[in-house]
Amino acid sequence: MRSFSYSRPTSFEEACRNAGHTRFLAGGTNLIDLMKSDVERPAHVIDIKSLPMHHIADRPDGGLHLGALVTNADTAAHPLVVERYPLLASAILAGASPQIRNMATNGGNLNQRTRCHYFYDPAMACNKRSPGTGCAARGGRNRIMAVLGTSDACIATFPSDMCIALAALNATINLHGPDGERTVGVRDYHCLPGDTPWRDNILQPGEIVTAIDLPPAPFGPHHTYLKVRDRLSFAFAIVSVAVGLCMKDGRIERGSIALGGMGTKPWCVPHAEALLEDQLPSHSLFRDVAERLLHGAVADRDNTAKIRLAPRVIERALWQAAIGTPQSQTDKAIR
Repeated sequence: MRSFSYSRPTSFEEACRNAGHTRFLAGGTNLIDLMKSDVERPAHVIDIKSLPMHHIADRPDGGLHLGALVTNADTAAHPLVVERYPLLASAILAGASPQIRNMATNGGNLNQRTRCHYFYDPAMACNKRSPGTGCAARGGRNRIMAVLGTSDACIATFPSDMCIALAALNATINLHGPDGERTVGVRDYHCLPGDTPWRDNILQPGEIVTAIDLPPAPFGPHHTYLKVRDRLSFAFAIVSVAVGLCMKDGRIERGSIALGGMGTKPWCVPHAEALLEDQLPSHSLFRDVAERLLHGAVADRDNTAKIRLAPRVIERALWQAAIGTPQSQTDKAIR
């Protein structure tokens, strides 16, 4: 274990004052693992669990305010989330294990790092972990790696389930930093790797995620979170799809779609969503949407199967949402 200093501030101003090589500690389900693996080596750890970010509350516009320190388990089980945002509850329950969901926080889930095995192994080349060393995943064991949004520098897959649902729900992220408060749409929060794969998101030094705001959700029963994975629980997505549709008289008025397991960030394509507007559900429509969502996908050796599998998963998810039969996360799978 490498030595580091530790503090537990009681105000945002105190927490954001620290500069240099620091890391914020919330649930610790990702940071502690990375420190044990010698991937993260912070000089100072700032424990933010005392800050007032533990509540879920109504918003005046009919949406919902999710505190960044509310655990994933409490979020998924909250009556207002279950009633109004079952898509989000379903996505959270599809991720990790009950033990991890009991500790992991909403803010931490947003900021978790990739589970690429080359990233987790300090002996391997990884531009995300050690800039300029290369990407050992390229041409390596990369069946689970991304096929969308990749670059020559990185093909690591974005790991979160919760964030895929947040992208489909068009959530807003609230931030507090040395320069005050600001908000950003969740679809703009995470970064493509490009030439700077070590930059996972748009957070500036000293900034903290304080809350997630959800707009009113008009989907009713016409939603689903469909996740294909190697085993039924405690596994990351090979392909996942979050869908919400606004339906009227059997016709799709508009739709929202986000892909997980496929991209280097939650993958949304507005042009694909636009194809759904004022359309009747059909196999040809959903095939066109899938094709548009996957435009530009590039495989690297072992992950070619993702490109073949994804259209079928997307079409199935769209049908589940259209007929109002969302994918069930059964008690056996999640508890």
